[in-house]
Amino acid sequence: MNVTFIVYRRCAMKIDSSPTLDGRDRLASQLRALAHPARLAVLETLARQDTCVCGDIVRGLPLAQSTVSQHIKILAEAGLVRTTVTTAGGRPCYCIDKAALAALRGDIEALFDGLRESGCAPAATVPESAASS
Repeated sequence: MNVTFIVYRRCAMKIDSSPTLDGRDRLASQLRALAHPARLAVLETLARQDTCVCGDIVRGLPLAQSTVSQHIKILAEAGLVRTTVTTAGGRPCYCIDKAALAALRGDIEALFDGLRESGCAPAATVPESAASS
């Protein structure tokens, strides 16, 4: 197992460099996809329904259809939304990829567990009497 230590501002952080960056790249991509309020709203809309066409999502948001389509595309590229084609009219239908969301949750929990185990010791506190002098 390859282990790297990064020292930054008098803090040591142990980084396990044996996993490939692919997992980190995927996590970063998914977090970027979630980093926009409109995309969160799209996911919330999809969570209330099994599947949804873009028009249904647009009705619940103050955005143009083309803008919502772009947000759906970003969520789909990140693997958080699946696209299928309905038989009626060949329109795309969207749904949340529940397995991908469960994996994302696990990845985030693992990331935070690792961050909690490393890092700086708590800063020394200055007594109030010394701070006010």
